[in-house]
Amino acid sequence: MTIPAGAAPRRADRVAADLSGLSRSHVQRLISEGRLTADGRPIKANAIVPAGAILELALPPPVEPGIEPRPDIEVSVVYEDDDLLIVDKPSGLVVHPAPGHASGTLVNALVGRGEPLSAAGIAGVRRPGIVHRLDRDTSGLLMVARTDAAQAALQGQLKARRIKKTYLALVAGAVAAGAGRIEAPIGRDPGHRTRMAIVAGGRPATTNYRVRERFDGWTLLELDLVTGRTHQLRVHLAGIGHPVAGDPVYGTGPARRGPDGLERLFLHAWRLDLTGPTSGRLIRAEAPLPPELAGVLEALRGAGRPASGAGRAAPPRPLA
Repeated sequence: MTIPAGAAPRRADRVAADLSGLSRSHVQRLISEGRLTADGRPIKANAIVPAGAILELALPPPVEPGIEPRPDIEVSVVYEDDDLLIVDKPSGLVVHPAPGHASGTLVNALVGRGEPLSAAGIAGVRRPGIVHRLDRDTSGLLMVARTDAAQAALQGQLKARRIKKTYLALVAGAVAAGAGRIEAPIGRDPGHRTRMAIVAGGRPATTNYRVRERFDGWTLLELDLVTGRTHQLRVHLAGIGHPVAGDPVYGTGPARRGPDGLERLFLHAWRLDLTGPTSGRLIRAEAPLPPELAGVLEALRGAGRPASGAGRAAPPRPLA
């Protein structure tokens, strides 16, 4: 990793995290093991790295967890070719095995399906085929690489922000602007270490939004995830005073409960636009809102519909 000419001097751990795509905490652990060198010499996390310096980060071999095949877990495939799958993950399904979730995850289901998955690792742990993640309570589209080359290519596209990830979210309140951009750094909440927050010194994070439909007390948004920080959309929307409906962590009051009939987080990864690693062609995949979310919108539309046809709002745009 070579620091570009003209770059401002920065801490070694921040530079290595940004250039490698790993989390800063993981990079700091690697640095503490002496795995980061500048021009061939080991350096500390707080060392200031100037432009032109050559950094090398030696990654340990990924840890190989035992993956129990779970062919009983259904996998909804939206798109597939020799390089990748795009699956529609339901809410409540954890993506990969971790402490507390050794089985019953999407990866277990993929192994049970007999998928030829990439063996590459993320943050030092083998997570077969996983290119990016969705929170357990978020539904929608997830890319899964079938080969190491495809995984590297897709992660490169993510790092270069050439993959467009569009979400749908119902948020509390009336969002004033029809479209907007949220730019606020995200890091660990200093008062609640299991949560994320907008904090000075956090990692840069950007979210674009557009109003899709308005209801009494709620707004349906399209969201472009420009960066991919942990809980980014939930933190950013709560930060502007419009938390996601049904969010038990970042929501308060009515937002925490959501409208009548909502029993989960109203956040759905709706559309993916990417380039095929081998074909080079544009791939667009979409997953319509699952029935439990579509039904909430229908109830809100019914609650706001006039008794007669006079004065009725224009019909909403289709969601797929």
